[in-house]
Amino acid sequence: MKKIGFDNDKYLKMQSEHIRERISKFGDKLYLEFGGKLFDDYHASRVLPGFKPDSKLQMLLQLKDEAEIVIVINAGDIEKNKIRGDLGITYDKDVIRLFHTFTKIGLYVSSVVLTQYEGQSSADAFQKRLEALGIKVYHHYHIKGYPSNIPYIMSDEGFGKNDYIETSRRLVVITAPGPGSGKMATCLSQLYHENIRGRRAGYAKFETFPIWNIPLRHPVNIAYEAATSDLNDVNMIDPFHLEAYGKTTVNYNRDIEVFPVLNAMFETILGESPYKSPTDMGVNMAGNCIFDDEAVSEASKEEIIRRYYVALCGRRKGTVPDDEILKLELLMKQAGVSVSDRKAAAAALAKEEETGDAAAALELPDGTIITGKTTNLLGASSALLLNALKYFGNIPDDILLMSPEVIEPIQNLKVQHFGNNNPCLHTDETLIALSICAATDENAKKAADQIDKLRGCEVHSTVILSSQDEMTFKRLGVNLTCEPKFSNEI
Repeated sequence: MKKIGFDNDKYLKMQSEHIRERISKFGDKLYLEFGGKLFDDYHASRVLPGFKPDSKLQMLLQLKDEAEIVIVINAGDIEKNKIRGDLGITYDKDVIRLFHTFTKIGLYVSSVVLTQYEGQSSADAFQKRLEALGIKVYHHYHIKGYPSNIPYIMSDEGFGKNDYIETSRRLVVITAPGPGSGKMATCLSQLYHENIRGRRAGYAKFETFPIWNIPLRHPVNIAYEAATSDLNDVNMIDPFHLEAYGKTTVNYNRDIEVFPVLNAMFETILGESPYKSPTDMGVNMAGNCIFDDEAVSEASKEEIIRRYYVALCGRRKGTVPDDEILKLELLMKQAGVSVSDRKAAAAALAKEEETGDAAAALELPDGTIITGKTTNLLGASSALLLNALKYFGNIPDDILLMSPEVIEPIQNLKVQHFGNNNPCLHTDETLIALSICAATDENAKKAADQIDKLRGCEVHSTVILSSQDEMTFKRLGVNLTCEPKFSNEI
């Protein structure tokens, strides 16, 4: 197993206590902007081994009697059918997924806000879907000159034009399916409306990364820059915090750049600003829960390399610009890593050179390497999965888990009826076939029983995989990278 470096139980306790403290400072109500993913936070779990993907959700459950959730979505993102890259679903579908997930586990979702609303027909249709589910919907509008024209923003034509979101609990969590949804503007709009109603309310920000109380160039913080390379986020020393307290803390450029404007807004709304720096606004306790710096550093370095490979493949597909690649190469130098550090990649390339065809390799947490090659029946990734399951199940290499009699009808269906030019089984088709064989074959059953052991393994393919195979590896919890070339380029 990989070394654990993060104390998740300590995190849950410290984080919920710190949020309660922040609520008490403002008295009546706290609007908490929740950055990043509330659950399915696999980036955090990869760079902070020990962090559970649903840690933030579990922390909120400790506050569920005090908290309600408002989900924010940019109406323009609905119009553009914006996709959440890690899940492959549109933002509007993710809002409904979030609503059902939160509700199912006992968290109260009070409403959805359509931000940047301009009467978009797709947004109106989405609103009808939400209202059919019994979800209350509010509109927030584009404000000319936001965020710099403070007099206009703090007027009836600015925040005053926005719907006031009716809330009933002390902690209001503002979350969204992705960045650019308008979470901060929603919080500030609510502070404005609460103030004109004579109610005291506050604002805080919960963003896991960058971690403010570890070094600027710590691998964990560099990994955050790598993860947001498409947004051009840059980690920086918070100059406002340094000036106010004489202490060095880390924040990122967008919060630092906008802080003077936010400070002026707070002064206008509240009479005085409760914060002296962007770091003051945050409530993140993750840095206090790292107990093995070496473990999280190594995990973060691996993540930086993975992000680089993903970007290389994106460039090959025409979706990632050269400057993003250059930024990632700079981050790799800062972290002291290179692609040669990815053992699974070296093993896969060696196998490809040996066989003359696409290959794949898997590295287990203990460093063991397993490879897979392309055959007439299976693609390299499918062969790799079966070889790995044999290894976990202590099944001899010469044992066939699936006979050709099982595979060939599936190939015939793909080619003769579905018009697929490649008869080799995809990874999901392979696992389904294995599960069918497990009903009558003991070895196949033993192999199928090992599937959960794939989680957390490192896999590298010498060619760009299909979206189908990529999604299978994601669902298995495997960390996948690929060489930036297509199979017909070998």
